[in-house]
Amino acid sequence: MKKLIAQINTLVDAIKADIEKSEGNKAAAARVRKATLELEKVGKEFRKASIAAAKK
Repeated sequence: MKKLIAQINTLVDAIKADIEKSEGNKAAAARVRKATLELEKVGKEFRKASIAAAKK
């Protein structure tokens, strides 16, 4: 679960950095869109792991 949290933090930091650059920068905007899709996947994995941990 710690690994998933670290991935989420890394993705959020990357998104924050690229959002600042994305105004008028197509490449940065594309990176933000790609990172949000990855964040969604990791978020779903975290939700599954969190539910499994709560059942213990």
